[in-house]
Amino acid sequence: MRQLRPLIFLLAVAPLLNGCLALGTAALVTDVAVGTVGTAVGAATAVGGAAIDVVTPGDDDEDDDR
Repeated sequence: MRQLRPLIFLLAVAPLLNGCLALGTAALVTDVAVGTVGTAVGAATAVGGAAIDVVTPGDDDEDDDR
């Protein structure tokens, strides 16, 4: 009976650990996806800002109109 106790304990705890692993994996995948989208949006914003700077006439100092 003493040798069966660890096996019974592991069989009882296995479903709980499986759920934790599934939730942990889902959280990791979500975190990576959000990070990737954030990087893509940041790059697109930088490219869009650079394109606007190219087509906008004038210099960077627009407050010095005399």
